[in-house]
Amino acid sequence: MPRLSDKGLSLPPSPIRKLVPYAEEAARHGVKVYHLNIGQPDIPTPQVAIDAVKNIHDKIFAYGHSAGLETYRRKLVGYYQSVGIELGYENLLITDGGSEAIFMAMSVCLSEGDEVLIPEPFYANYNGFAVEAGIKVKTIPASIDNDFALPPIEEFDRHITPRTKAILICNPNNPTGYLYSQQELEQLRDIVLKHDLFLICDEVYREFCYDGAKHFSAMNLAGLEQNVIMIDSVSKRYSMCGVRLGTLASRNEEVLDAVLRMGQARLCPPYLAQVAALAALDTPKSYFEEVHDEYMARRDCIVKALNEIEGVYCPTPRGAFYSIVRLPVDDSERFARWLLEEFRYNDRTVMLAPAAGFYGTPGLGRNEVRIAYVLKREDLLAAAECMKEALKVYPGRTIR
Repeated sequence: MPRLSDKGLSLPPSPIRKLVPYAEEAARHGVKVYHLNIGQPDIPTPQVAIDAVKNIHDKIFAYGHSAGLETYRRKLVGYYQSVGIELGYENLLITDGGSEAIFMAMSVCLSEGDEVLIPEPFYANYNGFAVEAGIKVKTIPASIDNDFALPPIEEFDRHITPRTKAILICNPNNPTGYLYSQQELEQLRDIVLKHDLFLICDEVYREFCYDGAKHFSAMNLAGLEQNVIMIDSVSKRYSMCGVRLGTLASRNEEVLDAVLRMGQARLCPPYLAQVAALAALDTPKSYFEEVHDEYMARRDCIVKALNEIEGVYCPTPRGAFYSIVRLPVDDSERFARWLLEEFRYNDRTVMLAPAAGFYGTPGLGRNEVRIAYVLKREDLLAAAECMKEALKVYPGRTIR
């Protein structure tokens, strides 16, 4: 039998989906599983996008422009202006989801063996993208004890080596919900300039900022016009995860040209997806206001419920719709699997994402899980109740 490549054999499993077979088995036996493991919004997709897909025509079966439809990119310029980001349509490339945009950014900015520096914890798939691109992830630990604030700038300096070519951040952050301030990003700018690095900023959750907080885009960092690559997506903003349409934005023409040439593997982004996304840009402002208020209410609901459980600590995230939660357990992956295989509370249980997979440093996050509060409030409360009852009887509980 032929052997896979070293790259194929070394691709890490997703901690978000690793336990899915156990959840599916539980569901087959009639168990209600509350999925807190995956950031799949349950908010309805804007009707204008649905109507656009219903009214498609035969042109969707033709090739499109490799950079994406010009009409879509020009309309995106207006959206970015509305959130304070000045770009031309020529600065935008449309990709097959934000994930492809991140992979492409890594691939064209770093050579094999180079390092990308990422604050922990981070979106687990960044690891997989790095392996595919042949580059190394180097991490800077952040702590739940200070709610995952950006590590001191001196820490970045200490971790940078001659092989470091880029820093990657997600703002607001997946998996912590932390929102980086303008001041923090300006300090990061100084490090980027000092070491002549790229700054890849994943901003797909920019619309989800709470408690009056405002998102500051890395694209607006003065002096970094040639260094910043912004990643965006329609998945979370419009509840269109399955459409798989993202954006890579840069003012660096060399980056854009390299990404375009790399895109020969898929020729062009799908026309149908762009038709839906183009229409979604006409979504009324009231939609976002309602979505924002609902997610903030869900956040308050689950944070309060979890923090009332003995031994549990859930920080209050200021962005996105995730939080890392510390549990009184010996091993969160073992606990998450036990929930699906053995625990039942009135024929209900919970699926969690063990947090160790969101860290690069071995041992970190072992008693933590990531939750996504994308369920209705009554379901979030039911899930929290299940977790409370489960922790009372879990054999690996660390509080007695």
